[in-house]
Amino acid sequence: MLGFIQITLLHWAGFVLCVLFFLALDLGVLHRGPRVVKFKEALRWSIFWCILAMLFAIALVPLRGREEAVEFVTGYVIELSLSMDNVFVIALIFAFFRVPSQFQHRVLFWGIMGALVMRGAMILAGAALVQRFEWTLYLFGAFLVFTGIKMIFTDDEGVEPEKNLVIKLARKCFPIAEGTHNEKFVVRVNGRKLLTSLALVLLMVETTDLIFALDSIPAIFAVTTKPFIVFTSNVFAILGLRSLYFVLAGAIDYFRYLKVGLSVVLVFVGVKMLLAPHGDGAPLWFQLEIPTFFSLLIIAAILTTAILASVVATKREHSRK
Repeated sequence: MLGFIQITLLHWAGFVLCVLFFLALDLGVLHRGPRVVKFKEALRWSIFWCILAMLFAIALVPLRGREEAVEFVTGYVIELSLSMDNVFVIALIFAFFRVPSQFQHRVLFWGIMGALVMRGAMILAGAALVQRFEWTLYLFGAFLVFTGIKMIFTDDEGVEPEKNLVIKLARKCFPIAEGTHNEKFVVRVNGRKLLTSLALVLLMVETTDLIFALDSIPAIFAVTTKPFIVFTSNVFAILGLRSLYFVLAGAIDYFRYLKVGLSVVLVFVGVKMLLAPHGDGAPLWFQLEIPTFFSLLIIAAILTTAILASVVATKREHSRK
């Protein structure tokens, strides 16, 4: 690492300020008023965020080395692929609450703001835990294997707000306004502040992301335990989630086997974490270090196979009709 820069608080602050700038530009200029996000616009933004992430990875090579650049790309691919499953759940939430298309971007924007804060706290806590007790990586690995297997054999149950604890607490602690109130989360009626149905949608989106983060954040610790790489790869994946939603939400049938692919990815990452040497407690025969670059190729191959199989199956169905 001779000659490479050390990550300091200034680098963290600079990265966060850049993210806040892009978010302010998004909501304050590009989406000042409610409007429908078209497919082509969403596709352009998805490509933009992907290119920006790759440029960040390229910048890491002279600053922190090729290894960390590959770790970032691998973490980004893992987080982005797991976010794709989140996209389809968000689509179900919007459909259940009948959220008009022109208000969906606003919900996603503030949902992602909350996700950045929650994931940032979880990453810092997880990194501190791993640094203090390295053997916890084995627990993360076992959890990912269990989650991946469970995902394969568990059917989607749809959206059930009445079973969501956060929604229950919100309904119990705050009065809910009836009817639609445009893009507002809080309205004042007869001098009282009331939550709108859009606020309940936002709470559902936030809790959904929290559940997905319980899988995705341990998964990236199989790639690297460096907090800055874990955080930046998560942030780039989350920033691309909004545009990815508008690209993929209308094409759910073309990703029918993605869930299976993600399950295999989680199992692979969990096994990689279990086999990797962590600390001094693992016996030699139990240790197997899979290089990050090969992990990236394997994950990309799994996801590509799942998507291609989905597209082929969907086209065959359409041709029979």
